[in-house]
Amino acid sequence: MTSETGDATLTVDELAARAGVTVRTIRFYSTRGLLPPPVIGPRRVGRYGPEHLSRLALIEELQHHGMTLAAIERYLEQLPPDLSANDLAIHRALVASWAPDSPEDMTRAQLSRRAGRELTDHDIDRLAAMSMLERTGDPDVFRTDPAILHLGLRLLDVPIALETVLAAHTVVLEHTRSAARELSRLFRDEVWGEEKAAIKSLSAHMQPLVVQALVIAFQRSMKEELRAWYGETG
Repeated sequence: MTSETGDATLTVDELAARAGVTVRTIRFYSTRGLLPPPVIGPRRVGRYGPEHLSRLALIEELQHHGMTLAAIERYLEQLPPDLSANDLAIHRALVASWAPDSPEDMTRAQLSRRAGRELTDHDIDRLAAMSMLERTGDPDVFRTDPAILHLGLRLLDVPIALETVLAAHTVVLEHTRSAARELSRLFRDEVWGEEKAAIKSLSAHMQPLVVQALVIAFQRSMKEELRAWYGETG
């Protein structure tokens, strides 16, 4: 995995704050080969980029599933070496789909460290509108889902109107719910009459496979749409 110098702007302290880990952890992961080396800039200062941040998020997700560092190392070794930050984010989303929701409470200061900047009231309102966090009785504490928080913080820096993001969210929800209903009907017909334990076991095995199939199908469809769009505007 390589980073462009222009994208590698984070010091090790900044990377640790954004990822919610310690500098010692980052250095330990680097010695284990879980993280690629930083880009060496002026004055021999190591700089890190979006790919490092996404890889740390993936490692965190794998640890939540109980994987040891040795198992995580084997998992990462199987990934192509030139994956971008977006590719790694997709891998993390697939891994996160294996686990049930696990909400956590975070303060505004913790959210700001993850975002890499001080979050404004407008930022908090935007995250809440996108259902990336929920307000609690304490105005400085918010209920978040780590599986989608990384996505929400990235969306804050995307120059797209909130109305467009919410409209896209609605489109995704409508189509995924429709797909989920149809797939559930197919699987239900397949296991009709089976014991509940068998049905639950099938569901546990099929869910990550279905999610992966949906992601791959969506990526291919999106590429086709973008090619058509470029053709029209070229």
